[in-house]
Amino acid sequence: MRKSNRADGGASDEALLAGMAIGDEGAGVAFVRRYQGRVYGLAVGLVGDHALAEDIAQEALLRAWRHAQVFDPRRASVATWLLTITRNLAVDALRLRRAVPTDPEKLIGMGTFSEGASPEAQAEASEVAERARSALASLPAEQRRAVVLASLYGYTAAEVSEMESVPLGTAKTRIRAGLGKLRDAAARPGLSDLSRAR
Repeated sequence: MRKSNRADGGASDEALLAGMAIGDEGAGVAFVRRYQGRVYGLAVGLVGDHALAEDIAQEALLRAWRHAQVFDPRRASVATWLLTITRNLAVDALRLRRAVPTDPEKLIGMGTFSEGASPEAQAEASEVAERARSALASLPAEQRRAVVLASLYGYTAAEVSEMESVPLGTAKTRIRAGLGKLRDAAARPGLSDLSRAR
């Protein structure tokens, strides 16, 4: 069980959720303080837009509050449950924003930092982005497209199959093989930051 700093009284995640389930505002405030950074960080990493990430983080924390009473610790940890809610909201937001689909080949060349970021943050983001682009560029084109469509845009294997006009099994194989090669590349020296950035 995760223990916290003095600001949230050291209560376990499960205890905070139990408090939220019965309407304890103190438990809710402590829970938000504990998780707001992680939730926002995941959201901004997935959508690449700070304002949208703030909205997603707020909605994820609200959903955790509303659904605290149905949390089942046998199925997942609190952190996994909350970050899954966040990821699902981010994927939904990306799907809504993609009225005009971006070509995956073009997406690989795009930067990942915003104008308002500090020079240090821009340099770090640029380095991680370059490593990610290199790892993606090393994949065969069909695997690269399948990985970008599935991982970034959240398309299912069936949707990738339809978009790429290939059998479902082929789409699944491309996604699985591409992700496996990216994991192998991330494990090589010099690319460890890429695996931490996921």
